Amino acid sequence: MVSLSHGARDAARAGSRWRRAGLLCLCWLAGLVTGLPAMAEDGYALWLRYVPLDAGRQAAYRAHATELVVDAGTPTGRAIRDELQRGLHGLLGRAPVPAARAGRAGAIVVGTPATSPQLAALRLDLSALGEEGYLLRSVRIDGRPATAVAANTELGALYGAFHLLRLVQTAQPLDALDIHQAPKTRVRVLNHWDNLDRYVERGYAGESIWDWHKLPDWTGPRYTDYARANASIGINGTVLNNVNTSAQSLTPMYLEKAAALAGVFRPYGIKVYLSARFSAPIEIGGLETADPLDPAVRAWWKAKADEVYRIIPGFGGFLVKANSEGQPGPQDYGRSHADGANMLAEALAPHGGIVMWRAFVYSHEEPDDRAKQAYTEFVPHDGRFAPNVLVQVKNGAIDFQPREPFHPLFGAMPETPLMMEFQITKEYLGFATHLAYLAPMYAETLRADTHARGPGSTVARVVDGSLEGHQLTGMAGVANIGSDRNWSGSHFDQANWFAFGRLAWDPYLDPEAIAREWVKMTFSTDPGFVDPVVAMMMGSREAVVDYMTPLGLHHLMGRGHHYGPAPWVEGGPRADWTSVYYHRADAKGIGFDRSASGSNAVAQYAPPVAAQFGDLATVPEEFLLWFHHVPWDHRMASGNTLWDELVLRYGRGVDYVAGMRRTWDGLAGKVDPERHAQVAAFLAIQEKEAQWWRDASIAYFQTFSKRPLPAGEPAPPHSLAYYQALQFPFAPGDGK
Repeated sequence: MVSLSHGARDAARAGSRWRRAGLLCLCWLAGLVTGLPAMAEDGYALWLRYVPLDAGRQAAYRAHATELVVDAGTPTGRAIRDELQRGLHGLLGRAPVPAARAGRAGAIVVGTPATSPQLAALRLDLSALGEEGYLLRSVRIDGRPATAVAANTELGALYGAFHLLRLVQTAQPLDALDIHQAPKTRVRVLNHWDNLDRYVERGYAGESIWDWHKLPDWTGPRYTDYARANASIGINGTVLNNVNTSAQSLTPMYLEKAAALAGVFRPYGIKVYLSARFSAPIEIGGLETADPLDPAVRAWWKAKADEVYRIIPGFGGFLVKANSEGQPGPQDYGRSHADGANMLAEALAPHGGIVMWRAFVYSHEEPDDRAKQAYTEFVPHDGRFAPNVLVQVKNGAIDFQPREPFHPLFGAMPETPLMMEFQITKEYLGFATHLAYLAPMYAETLRADTHARGPGSTVARVVDGSLEGHQLTGMAGVANIGSDRNWSGSHFDQANWFAFGRLAWDPYLDPEAIAREWVKMTFSTDPGFVDPVVAMMMGSREAVVDYMTPLGLHHLMGRGHHYGPAPWVEGGPRADWTSVYYHRADAKGIGFDRSASGSNAVAQYAPPVAAQFGDLATVPEEFLLWFHHVPWDHRMASGNTLWDELVLRYGRGVDYVAGMRRTWDGLAGKVDPERHAQVAAFLAIQEKEAQWWRDASIAYFQTFSKRPLPAGEPAPPHSLAYYQALQFPFAPGDGK
């Protein structure tokens, strides 16, 4: 054994420390270069997690990625090059060699016939792809096998590049590729309900990601990552500010800030839009009126549109919430929604801009049924909207409930393009802590048959324009994005952002296939992980419906903040802001009668749908209490009475969440500890709150039913007074 002096030992220890530090530094640098996470998993990478594949798959894919041929002379070209290099380096351990032209087998050639002579020589048929579609095809260039990512525009090529990376991430074969894709809707936007002070209305993931105070001078890397994530799923627009907007958003100071964001997003094909406050001519323009038929008001909006486009080239247009929940609008002056929308459309038209006019309206005068108001206000104006106006319609007629029948406007305005509005942020579905995969809910609406032109007239065909031949089409999602490191407040809420983008691109995609894709990209391709997690996700939204609003109940949440059960809410400034307005429980039964004997809201649907929904014998049980006031002892399809079925559905929802917890606990060794721990903690919160929903709701409704609980069903552990006394004055996401 060699003996060292104290000094020599100290020197050796110091050298060892330096070597360890150097090794750690090299590992950190390797993480930057290869795309490996330099820190523990925190969800920041979303589904663009380019972590190394196993050695066998790496070898197989490397044969398809020897060279990368792309014209990087434009911002979008550089985005394509950088994403493919980043992704393939991370996944395969090395990036393809940049080349001016394909010279080796396995080259990836990306671009358009105008930018790539080698793609032009292939004479690929791109005629059906439009401006955003793309083709992925296995080809031969100069006798060598290659992969072509071809499109009519650079943006289409960017979308194709992301598709190619998705194939590698999800372990799909790259042999014999022949994929043609083009979006089925034209406008695919996120609506950010973000205020200028960075507060996010109905936001559960921290502050707004728009740091208005530091803009326009500082545009951090998060904005680029936001653009990358959206482009990867085909989203091509973002509305930066809340629909309950401040007119300050249209002042030069804030337009300059929005222009800085637009500059970051432009290479990724993402247009910036702004919510426009209808009374802006008064508040920032010095006019005495905002009457849409007033010449001075029209001139003001025209000048404002000219100013916006000078500051923000390629600006998308305006989103407007008018005459709803106290917001100003054309009805303040005795004008119609068409009058208001067309005034703005006139100002935007010379620049190619559009107006997205929201149909979520209800007046200060309470109607007999709030579900009917949008139809009443908009259908008489069908065909009167300007060609560059999209009427933006929520999926249901009330307000983003856990389950609603499709909005009766879909199919009722054949001469007007209708744009779908889904909510990604889970205002009524458990905020960020409840796991609720929303693609099945989106698909349920999109697949619903309006019967507007006979069987097969689905909502999806209304939205994509194919039913009536509209060219201006779109889908909007109320964003769940905030400043949290994982973007959406929880890891599984990322799936809803992803699913919205995929369904906005193609409303006919299968929710389970989308979930499987997301799980593989976000967590693991191990079937032992993927299969149980996808199964868990697919039933999660139905579980939330069960423990919150089973059998067609709706709007039973806490007042204002919408957190937790509160079916007892009554009083206040208007009845239709209360729970009792919607469930109408009494000694005889429960439910809102919208049949011909009640509010007759069913008459707003096409006759076959109205007949189905309006008949107690044929209405689907999931919408039973939406359309009918039903006796407590009504016999259900299961053989149970309505009361027993209601109680059992509440319990079924709780049991499903308990099952999700067991499933996730059993996957501890198949996912990184940090993300596993947070999901496990949130599932525990969800089970506790699902039980609270079940117990509080049963305690309240039992005061009307006066019936015992079904055999084996435990009584709520607290009195109704206990649940009613709970207060949550600082619950997140409420409006200001």
